[in-house]
Amino acid sequence: MKALSLDEAAQRIRSGELVAYPTETVWGLAADARSAAAVAKLRAWKGRDGAKALPVLVRDYGELAELRAQTSALAERLATKLWPGPLTLIVRCAEAFAPGIASEAGAVGFRCSPHPVARELARAAGAITATSFNRSGEPPCATRAQAERIAGDQIALALGEDAWGTAPSSVVDATGDEPRVLREGAIPKHEIEALAGGPLGSDPKGPPAGRRRAGGRCG
Repeated sequence: MKALSLDEAAQRIRSGELVAYPTETVWGLAADARSAAAVAKLRAWKGRDGAKALPVLVRDYGELAELRAQTSALAERLATKLWPGPLTLIVRCAEAFAPGIASEAGAVGFRCSPHPVARELARAAGAITATSFNRSGEPPCATRAQAERIAGDQIALALGEDAWGTAPSSVVDATGDEPRVLREGAIPKHEIEALAGGPLGSDPKGPPAGRRRAGGRCG
């Protein structure tokens, strides 16, 4: 399938189609996060468990207010210092996203990528999914060549430089009174704690059975 310019890719996403795009970590798969049909199409292609929430890519911290995210002073401090960058920030959000984006508690994992293609796509298409481009159970695509192989004639790829291959994002749950680092990735926990002004909890065993974590992987 022909690679798309950013304008073409954004239009395709707004029309309910899926588009693969590079990030600072691996390749992501974009769907309109407000479209139930588009998100269902993404889940069907990936074979993704419906109990797993999907993260959302935004252009900058200011977009969280537009999406009615309930941010805290800590969330604002982390986003201001670490975005754009490999930080997934989980906050409660009142935006009417498609089913499967938010957790059962109404929390959403937000990413703001420093990769120029990902950032421009988020700006041009609006809030889009930030899940990794791969079938469930398979490794994410690290290069354009890998993305082209699994895309076939089903999914178009956005033009631009390749994914950068940096470490996965660090994931911080800022929804409660006791923020937690759910995953220590490219940003070390001690750096996050320095910005937070004190120690943060962690979640080494993951969420309890039956609880949906907001923030599936796209780096």
